[in-house]
Amino acid sequence: MKNLEDISNKLRRDIFKTAWAGKTGHIAPAFSLAEIMAVLYFGGVLRHNPQNPGDPARDRFILSKGHACLALYAALANAGYFPMPELKTFCLPGSRLGGHPKMKEIPGVEASTGALGHGLAFGVGVALAGKLDSMDYKVYVVLGDGECQEGSVWESAMSAPHLKLDNLTVIVDHNKLQAMDRLENILDITPLGGKWSAFGWHVIEVDGHDIGGLTGAFDAPVAGKPKAIIAHTIKGKGVSFMENVPLWHFRFPDEKELGILLKEFGMVEEDLG
Repeated sequence: MKNLEDISNKLRRDIFKTAWAGKTGHIAPAFSLAEIMAVLYFGGVLRHNPQNPGDPARDRFILSKGHACLALYAALANAGYFPMPELKTFCLPGSRLGGHPKMKEIPGVEASTGALGHGLAFGVGVALAGKLDSMDYKVYVVLGDGECQEGSVWESAMSAPHLKLDNLTVIVDHNKLQAMDRLENILDITPLGGKWSAFGWHVIEVDGHDIGGLTGAFDAPVAGKPKAIIAHTIKGKGVSFMENVPLWHFRFPDEKELGILLKEFGMVEEDLG
């Protein structure tokens, strides 16, 4: 198996290089997803084929927190869905890599997301279709924890166990922050795992930056019910001044901060292209 920690670190570097090219993007919310994306796409969890993105037998991955698309684009490019140099077109005129992912335009993107609270409902429909068509593919949906304040998330969370969608896995990127502040100061959603469990899900709580823990959580069997992985993460993971600071939901480093980031990533400015 590939070294997934190295891949996670590379994804973070590529996330920032991509954002730097477009001079925009939600960097910190993407950084918290790096290990999750590495395990899914490069750890043997997600059944996918970059040479045949539309394979009916493929597993489906839906990034409901679409503002973190930098993490998805980095994973898809590294997996071979499109050339790595295309990352440098992020949010530039004519690019298909916009600030939120769009299906049918970007290979490997299964849902157009960004309006929070919609991705899980979409995933429930795709998972149900798989059951009705006697297909054995699985559906993975990443939610933000702030996104779990949306009522539509809980409508979907109630539907999936009723439909016995054991082919559906939700991963909550539980970094405890949202755009303006800590979750507990805006709308407290604790106990998050207890809520999913009460709705009938098989719940696993894990360190979202622990490769082994994530792998075990994805591999854990379920019987007749969907799985919810509560991945405890750090928003801005990997950059000292970004970690656990709400301001970095959508902010770009200044010159001094850029120097710190490059040093912590083992990069120089020339690496940014």
